[in-house]
Amino acid sequence: MDVGADEFEQSLPMLQELVLGADFVGLDIEFTGLRSNLAGPQQISLFDLPSEWYLKARQSVQQFTVCQIGLSVFSCIEGESNKYVAHSCNFFLFPTTFGILDSEFSFQASSVQFLNQYGFNYNKFLKNGIPYMNEEQEKKIKRNILTGNWRVRSFPDKDQIKVVIDEVTQWLDLAEEGDWMTLPGIAGFRAFEVQLVLRQALPNIWTVLQDEGVIVRKVSTQYRWYLQNTSCDPESRWKEKILLSAKGFSVFFQMLVKAQKPLVGHNMMMDLLHLHEKFLRPLPESYDQFKQNIHNLFPVLIDTKNVTKDIWKELNFPRVSNLSEVYEVLNSDLNPTKNSGPVIIHARKCEKYVGMEYPHEAAYDAFLCGSVLLKVAHLLLQRLHSNSPIPEPCFSQYLHVLAPYVNQVNLIRAGVPKINFPGPDYPGIRPPILILSVRRWPGVSEQQVYHEFHNLCKFDVRRLTRSQFLLLTNKFKDVRNVLKEYRGHPTLQVSVYRYWRHSPNVNCLFQVCGIITTWAVLAFLLGRPSP
Repeated sequence: MDVGADEFEQSLPMLQELVLGADFVGLDIEFTGLRSNLAGPQQISLFDLPSEWYLKARQSVQQFTVCQIGLSVFSCIEGESNKYVAHSCNFFLFPTTFGILDSEFSFQASSVQFLNQYGFNYNKFLKNGIPYMNEEQEKKIKRNILTGNWRVRSFPDKDQIKVVIDEVTQWLDLAEEGDWMTLPGIAGFRAFEVQLVLRQALPNIWTVLQDEGVIVRKVSTQYRWYLQNTSCDPESRWKEKILLSAKGFSVFFQMLVKAQKPLVGHNMMMDLLHLHEKFLRPLPESYDQFKQNIHNLFPVLIDTKNVTKDIWKELNFPRVSNLSEVYEVLNSDLNPTKNSGPVIIHARKCEKYVGMEYPHEAAYDAFLCGSVLLKVAHLLLQRLHSNSPIPEPCFSQYLHVLAPYVNQVNLIRAGVPKINFPGPDYPGIRPPILILSVRRWPGVSEQQVYHEFHNLCKFDVRRLTRSQFLLLTNKFKDVRNVLKEYRGHPTLQVSVYRYWRHSPNVNCLFQVCGIITTWAVLAFLLGRPSP
């Protein structure tokens, strides 16, 4: 089901009911860009500590925006054994442009090309995107609207408001008291915005929002005062309606947070960064504060990338590179629990994905996340009861076997493989760092070193000294291949990095200690009395 601004407010009660009754919610987000093309030390690297990785990713999140959020709400079917129904929705989003709010964001050409390839509806995103704002933006708008200190700031809105005021003013010159006119085609919070401006500008009119549009009626100033003070829809109430409409998807986000349901994604770190930035508040500079904020929002996070990466080799499944391939393997005969696992059906009005694949459409990927979670959890439950009968599975049992993976989110290209949201991050097992010593290659750069090894394998490169570089990969076989290939190389000497042997700081310390020791010995010898 696709939801834009026109359908959103009518869908809210149903969405709230679905989330409150859910066992868990699958999530996927599409962005206008993934990572900024930062150069040099600003690029994300395997050398980065999680806090360094976070600060670099934070810049990209601030630069790009969310264009589509997919949610798939999974609920067990009462009275049916291990059977779930999934309600999957695509929400097209566009930042709120209202009053003082006028967001700036960038498009990354590769991301646009990628989404185009999979049929993304840019028309719905740009023309009918659901507005949203974070808590800081909401406070500013609320203060301005409810205190009356409010102005139309964006140029398109100013032009539209000017046309409306001119049209109503011309009509007023000829209208009699009690006459009315209709302003068609104005809906959503724009309709409230137009009414607010008209009531502020013209003291002898009254406005009402109806299905056909905004109705403007000519009234006396006395009757206007009466309407303002006795109306069943006073200004204070519909000013709050303006705010509610301008908040848009943020209203549903707050419902989702309040429901405290397990949130499931695949490689979901960037999703969480954007959720914080776009709907809570701007990302803090402190990495630990970010972790704490996210954990408070969503106490149960499950990253299917982290789960499947951990158990895939143990199950002797073929290598996979994306979520769709993970789903295919779990639905194939390679999965020993294929015929005994949970049954998942699509809800009415969500049958689009029955028998059809829509990779990288947010709601479809959110559905895949939830399905993978259930199937992997069933596998783990079967392994736990390998020598005893399996009890009739329920979601609480699935959560129990998934406990080691809860709140552990996969991290791409960083010094640790995953983030632990409730506490300190765990160090990962990774290949050793290599040190490259270069001879007879003056002025060699990190980029040149990278290209030297590029055809063999991919290493992140960091300069250590003028003629030495550190090489780091996330694959043990790359280390073995390079050590073998460059053994005895005339100009490039590669070996395993040992801190106490290769660190410039340690070498400097040893040199200083050596000098001090030498001078001490000399002083002792020269200071001895002659026999």
